[in-house]
Amino acid sequence: MLNKAPLDETFYALADGTRRAMMERLARGPATVTDLARPFEMSLPAIMQHLRVLKNAGLVVSEKSGRVRTCRLALTPLNRAEDWLNAQISEWQSRLDRLETYLNDLQTKGDDHEPNG
Repeated sequence: MLNKAPLDETFYALADGTRRAMMERLARGPATVTDLARPFEMSLPAIMQHLRVLKNAGLVVSEKSGRVRTCRLALTPLNRAEDWLNAQISEWQSRLDRLETYLNDLQTKGDDHEPNG
């Protein structure tokens, strides 16, 4: 497997609807693997594979007590993703503001050169 940057791992993990649904469930609090698997019509090994992707991205941590594995969210990767997205939004807003200023300047210059009449 390629060595992915943490942000790549986060977005890869969040790209799948099943994993996002698991994250939404874990946002309400810790859950066992059985609880996480319940809404999905897939095998337990498939559920475990989805959880492995979330764990590899650092989005989920789990603890085993006896035969029960309980999962919970880890927010640091989500915070990194949010920071990156906010930086992108800020950069594009700045670009759009400069474009708006440029277009307004062009229109003002065009209005100054219209013949009276």
